[in-house]
Amino acid sequence: MMNVSATRAEQTVLVLGGTGRTGRLVLQRLLERDVHVRAVVRSADRLPAGVGDDPQLAVVVADLLSMSDDQVKELVNGCDAVISCLGHTVSVQGVLGPPHNLVTRSVKRVYGAARALRPAQPVKLILMSSVSVNRREGLDTRRRRFERAVVWMLRGLVPPARDNQRAADFLHEVVAADDPCAQWVVVRPDTLKDGEVTDYALHQGLVDSLFRPGQTNMANVAHFMCELATKPEMWAAWRGKLPVIVNAPPA
Repeated sequence: MMNVSATRAEQTVLVLGGTGRTGRLVLQRLLERDVHVRAVVRSADRLPAGVGDDPQLAVVVADLLSMSDDQVKELVNGCDAVISCLGHTVSVQGVLGPPHNLVTRSVKRVYGAARALRPAQPVKLILMSSVSVNRREGLDTRRRRFERAVVWMLRGLVPPARDNQRAADFLHEVVAADDPCAQWVVVRPDTLKDGEVTDYALHQGLVDSLFRPGQTNMANVAHFMCELATKPEMWAAWRGKLPVIVNAPPA
């Protein structure tokens, strides 16, 4: 593992899942904003073209779940934010096979590292999730009984859906609003699409039906998560919430 403890800068963000379709965009956008980035990847060959030699990027080729607690602490140490775009590949093996509970286990490890470090300011935990994830306490009132039953069934049959909900539940239940070590936002896009950054809308709760889903450009998700990591006013507006992000309708 490379030594990243000395890469402290004005802003440093740890990116998990930086070689995925959305994670690659997050990584690129952060570097464009002159943010120092640490990226944990399984293969450096899958990094976006042209970023490998960027002096603001520190790459760690590793499996986060296989790291020791001290190694995870070293990764998180000095980071202002952690952006997780971790997910499961769209295949039978990717959906049903290991690693199981990838998102939940990764979030727990990062939060555990933040608690052990006791930073001067809480680390911002930004988790990319899905509209299949419910807000607790029945706050997503748009989803009616039949849709709730379908989502419940999906969580039972499709492990990634269950994983995303468990990760969000962990943050909601364990990381209190006044936690001195970490704060969080769970970003919930609808059906992910390719495309450039466009106007997008942010909502407290669900806006579309499960059977008539909305659309969200991956570039818009990446833009919003970078805004959360770098803009204090955006963080203050959404801290401790599960915003739904969808493309704005054409003018």
